[in-house]
Amino acid sequence: MDLEGLKLETPRLLLRPVRGEDFDAWAAFCADPVAMVHLGGVQPRAVAWRSLLSVVGAWHVQGISFFSVFERDTGQWVGRVGPWHPEGWPGTEVGYSLAPAAWGKGYATEAAAACMDWAVDHLGWTDIIQTIAPDNTASQAVARRLGASLRGPGRLPAPYENHPVEIWGQSAAQWRVNRQCLRS
Repeated sequence: MDLEGLKLETPRLLLRPVRGEDFDAWAAFCADPVAMVHLGGVQPRAVAWRSLLSVVGAWHVQGISFFSVFERDTGQWVGRVGPWHPEGWPGTEVGYSLAPAAWGKGYATEAAAACMDWAVDHLGWTDIIQTIAPDNTASQAVARRLGASLRGPGRLPAPYENHPVEIWGQSAAQWRVNRQCLRS
């Protein structure tokens, strides 16, 4: 896979695989207590570096991982969205997490929809989930807009096994129908 040439574009966003040059924005995101409230808590810069390398490594080992998401008009890094399936994960996920300054603009839905299209059309995924903290109502709203339904409680692998999550999801066939509803 040509990671250098890989990019997804939406009317307002550009998505491309995470790179080392994204680190300052990534680290600022990981240091933000509001952004990280449902993502395991604030990460010091050194831990954020390791998490960025994990994402970059997943691209090279699995051929999937989070994309860095940028506003097309400004070039501003606004978050990370993409296909995610580490060892022991409860399913093939398209996850989304954006910087608080980007909240409320529809970016999570827009970026996740592009990633779900890519996961179904290019990766051949037949099922897509989101793992969401039970009290993360904003993320649940995005999942609903994408057409996912609550499947029930889930369990993440160590070291996150004590973080309560709910599994939201839909089949690829359901996504194709729901995608058309998003476009209307």
